[in-house]
Amino acid sequence: MAPMKQNSRLWFRLVPAYAAGYFLSYGLRSINAVIAPELMRDMGINSTGLGLLTSTYFLAFGLFQLPLGLLLDRFGPRRVEAALLLLAAAGCALFGLGTTLSTLVVARALIGLGVSACLMASFKAFSQWFPVQQLPSLTATIMIAGSLGALSASVPAEAALPLLGWRGIFHLFAVLLAITAVLVLRLPDHADSAPQESLKIQIQTLLGILGHRVFWRFAPQSCLASGGFMAIQGLWAVPWMMEVNGVSRSQAANVLFLTGLAMLGGYLFIATCTSTLARRGIQPMAILRTGLILALAVELAIILNLAQPSWLWPLLGLSFSLTTLAYSQLSAVFPVSVSGRVNSALNLMMFAGAFGLQWGIGAAVEYFATGGMARSAAFVLTFTVLLATQALAFVWFLLPAKAADKA
Repeated sequence: MAPMKQNSRLWFRLVPAYAAGYFLSYGLRSINAVIAPELMRDMGINSTGLGLLTSTYFLAFGLFQLPLGLLLDRFGPRRVEAALLLLAAAGCALFGLGTTLSTLVVARALIGLGVSACLMASFKAFSQWFPVQQLPSLTATIMIAGSLGALSASVPAEAALPLLGWRGIFHLFAVLLAITAVLVLRLPDHADSAPQESLKIQIQTLLGILGHRVFWRFAPQSCLASGGFMAIQGLWAVPWMMEVNGVSRSQAANVLFLTGLAMLGGYLFIATCTSTLARRGIQPMAILRTGLILALAVELAIILNLAQPSWLWPLLGLSFSLTTLAYSQLSAVFPVSVSGRVNSALNLMMFAGAFGLQWGIGAAVEYFATGGMARSAAFVLTFTVLLATQALAFVWFLLPAKAADKA
């Protein structure tokens, strides 16, 4: 009973602090979509400038993932997370004060860099402090916080705009990030049993992870499936529904809101049920495979327009919420001492896919449409090609099953 009570106290000490960071991270990821009209009007920027602002966050976030893994394994999640959150707070303050597009771009990059550890630091801390059996539910708990952050950046942020303005919202973010940094800094350090590695050894270990067969079992599906869903959810879902399904922008936005709620439900399922299911013989790897299969099937139904988008898209979001189990399943294969590098390397693959596919989908649609194809047909053809590549990545994921299923 004593270990259980100690585990519970540890949960309440660690999880809320890291969850707060990821809540704010996801809110900042989504906030530009809400403040876009005011931002464009006040700053006199066009859609290209707004796109540059939005992508800068992802660019800085993604490029820092591999160095982040080295820092997490070398200095621990507490120090790295707290320092970067303060950097994000400075970025938010600068964004709120910015008067030129270049200033906002720099500020947005600082924000992306500053929140780049929010998810990975929590994964590193959990792998240090909790047994491997609890990692799937802890991962889902953090993802729940992210979903709530995304939802808070929609209706609540819109309601706050008349009161605070977009500058005031970013100043509020700066204060909340600074408070969260203090909370994280007050967390305990974990005394790793492994000796401190030199930077040379750390880099060699990272290269070993990037060349490991099990890592490349997970990497393609993370890049094409999870990254593809990020690209579609973040940009192309609404144009698809408007061009292909013929719905209005407000109807498409409502579907996206339902999709976010469905993802939240999926994370709640993982957080509360994975341990129970594992005791009954249903392992997290089986749930991950089921989520991928369901996602591919729903994507096919969306392409074929077999049902209303109001329930197909939320079902797609629910399916992809199950794929977050990939982090805990991959990190379980490697020693805890390198979990920061493992998770950040996988995260890099997902963000690389999101970057490339978000641009690639638009380029493909424009290419097909320029050639005389209707835009709705161009969307369908582009999504079909993406689905085919995702199916191939899933087949690859199934092939070397024995190595990772033992984890």
